[in-house]
Amino acid sequence: MTFLINLAIGLLLGTGLVVSGMSDPAKVLNFLDIAGTWDPSLAFVMGGAVIVAFLGFRLVLGRPAPVFSDAFQLPQRKDIDARLVLGAALFGIGWGLGGLCPGPALATVGLGAPGVLAFVPSMLAGMWVARRLADGQGDR
Repeated sequence: MTFLINLAIGLLLGTGLVVSGMSDPAKVLNFLDIAGTWDPSLAFVMGGAVIVAFLGFRLVLGRPAPVFSDAFQLPQRKDIDARLVLGAALFGIGWGLGGLCPGPALATVGLGAPGVLAFVPSMLAGMWVARRLADGQGDR
């Protein structure tokens, strides 16, 4: 049952990304091009997402337990280490260079765009390598 709920939520997110145009790499690259063809619409989408997430977390975490689980699964680590900073920097650099991040890339894979078809396997390979490196360090 949990798988079906997660699948439905993922499909809803992907549909929202495609309908809003946020899965278009040109939209992201135009947002980052402040001196050129700057498009502020991504900032409004991000702002709306932050507001919805803030309200959602307030409502959900006020409950004693999730609807479909016994307990909330929240991160236990709260420290900022070199691994976190490096990962965030690599994510941002990749997003800025390619105009894609994992959510929109997966949402548009079905459209068959050549850039996405090159990005997704590269992203999965990078995730695999990162997992292997983390397993080797013993700090997952």
